[in-house]
Amino acid sequence: MHHTHASLPHYDSSEWDYLRGALATVDRDYGVLNKVFHNVTDTHVLHHIFSYISHYHAMEATNAIKPLLGEYYQVDDTPILKAMWRDTKDCIYVEKDTGSHQGKGVYWYKNKL
Repeated sequence: MHHTHASLPHYDSSEWDYLRGALATVDRDYGVLNKVFHNVTDTHVLHHIFSYISHYHAMEATNAIKPLLGEYYQVDDTPILKAMWRDTKDCIYVEKDTGSHQGKGVYWYKNKL
């Protein structure tokens, strides 16, 4: 679920780099399961950028990087079951971005043939 969201780009080898790949994820609220999973569900963006930070500092570190990342920080507060249903319907496959010359190796989720 952290790598499946309509707002997340996917990259081929011509466009991918570490930071782009790390930021192609979304934090999600799993409710009580956040604690069961040691907050990797609601601090997943941080986990991709700084995987060596211990889970007991993840919330503090996430709050610190949010203002630094600005628009590049992705969070989806949709209740998890609703988000799973939506993303299962809306994120069927990825298709190359043809809207700009800059998106030559960028792909977005689609749901229509």
